[in-house]
Amino acid sequence: MTDSTPRPKLPAARRRLELLAEKGIELLIRLSGISAIVFVFGIFFFVFREGAPYLPHLDAREFLFGTDWYPSSDPAQYGAGALLVGTLSVTLLAMVVAVPFGLGAAIYVSEFCERRPRETLKIVIELLAAIPSVVWGFIGMSVLGPMIKEVFDVPLGVNMFNAALLLALMSVPIMVSIGEDALKAVPDTYREAALALGATRWQTVFRVLVPAAKNGLLAAVLLGVGRAIGETMAVLMATGHSARIPESIFDPVQTLTATIAAELGEARQGSEHYQVLFLIGVLLFTLTFVVNLTADMVVKGIRRK
Repeated sequence: MTDSTPRPKLPAARRRLELLAEKGIELLIRLSGISAIVFVFGIFFFVFREGAPYLPHLDAREFLFGTDWYPSSDPAQYGAGALLVGTLSVTLLAMVVAVPFGLGAAIYVSEFCERRPRETLKIVIELLAAIPSVVWGFIGMSVLGPMIKEVFDVPLGVNMFNAALLLALMSVPIMVSIGEDALKAVPDTYREAALALGATRWQTVFRVLVPAAKNGLLAAVLLGVGRAIGETMAVLMATGHSARIPESIFDPVQTLTATIAAELGEARQGSEHYQVLFLIGVLLFTLTFVVNLTADMVVKGIRRK
């Protein structure tokens, strides 16, 4: 005697559940991507809204190219040109130091270092990245400052060179990590083919691996640039915080981020000084956007080639 009771169609029900789960995950991913765009525009809108009331009174030429930053004078002078030059000069000098060391360390860790030393170096590099920026600022003031004064015989140890060295040390871990991943992503067949043709390890690295990983290495450098431009506490403590156009690498400077950090807490909410500080934030936001856009255009140009 057979049982005529209909059995539930489990495979079909399970398939429907799987489809619902896939649609839910796809919707979550879409929302995550859209939320990133919304957050970026939301931050820009908030910063611009706080600074916009001062725009009718703003002299754009004086703001961008003026070198007199005296918010407490009568009348107040808001020349952010010296701050912009200070930010760019410190970042450029930091990259001059960080890029050779960062990419060189990435190449060494990826291609020449043995397994055990590689793991030790990666831990040390990660520890460097974990040091808070305020601790780097203390190191710049108490360690690098006296050393720079003694070695280079300059009157002030907290200056552009001091801050650039700190930013270089802070940017190197990012460059090493991203650069190593980019080099490791190159297929091993490239290495094997180069070695089979008689190339040395150095020739393989510089003529095969580096060109193949140039997009990732460029991304590593640009992430380092972004890290340097956006740094606040270390440059506030190590640059000397003086709004002036530097004539040498040992002159004190003042950056956009340090100005916002140092003065926003003292500015009365809604005052002209408060609004101008938010306009500096807009300027910094625009500068970062231009750097990222330039990088994207360079990467797309490299890919076309």
